[in-house]
Amino acid sequence: MIAIAIDDEPIALDIVKSHASKVSFITLQAVFTNAFDAIAYLQQNEVDLIFLDIKMPDINGIDFLNSLSNPPLVIFTTAYAEHAVKGFELNALDYLLKPFSLARFLKACNKAEELHSLRKKAVATSQPAYIFIKDGYEQIKVAIDDILFIEAAGNYTQISLLNNPSLSTRMPISEMQALLPAQKFIRTHRAFIVAKGAVTKFDRNQIWIGEKIIPIGPTYAQCLLEL
Repeated sequence: MIAIAIDDEPIALDIVKSHASKVSFITLQAVFTNAFDAIAYLQQNEVDLIFLDIKMPDINGIDFLNSLSNPPLVIFTTAYAEHAVKGFELNALDYLLKPFSLARFLKACNKAEELHSLRKKAVATSQPAYIFIKDGYEQIKVAIDDILFIEAAGNYTQISLLNNPSLSTRMPISEMQALLPAQKFIRTHRAFIVAKGAVTKFDRNQIWIGEKIIPIGPTYAQCLLEL
């Protein structure tokens, strides 16, 4: 996995570099003390994972993440535990509270590698007919073409299906997105993924799937071009 790290403290970046050098599947390609330099880098380079500090001058990590229309996987690194809830609301993969150990760092990287592998597998399968959704200890088979939209609702993700009752799962919406073929589905909001073929109309602020109105988040305006 190709990764970068962003932190205004050089010592904190040194710790991330040291830990990352011991994880065989992580290549830390660049580090930044300035978030705007990182934005410029992301515009020119493909990155799978960002280690991102939250409390930084000029632009904090949460605003930085919100500014990215198609962000890679993100692991927050910060000394401030009170930001954890907000970080997970943004579908951050993990949250490392400074000072974090190599073991805790490795655990977060393993989660990133697992989800990254899921995404690659989904891309490699050109037109999957179905996916399996975790429901407790069970895996439920769901036809791709039956999915209308997916909504994050508290601790659950709700899947709205064609001619079927909706399905609830505790899978995070980010994991759901990794399983779905990108040519058929699009993220319109931090809480919504929609099937492109199910969209009946849209404007610059919202999308309709039948009578259901789905918002377009300000950081997901790129989805209008795809539609």
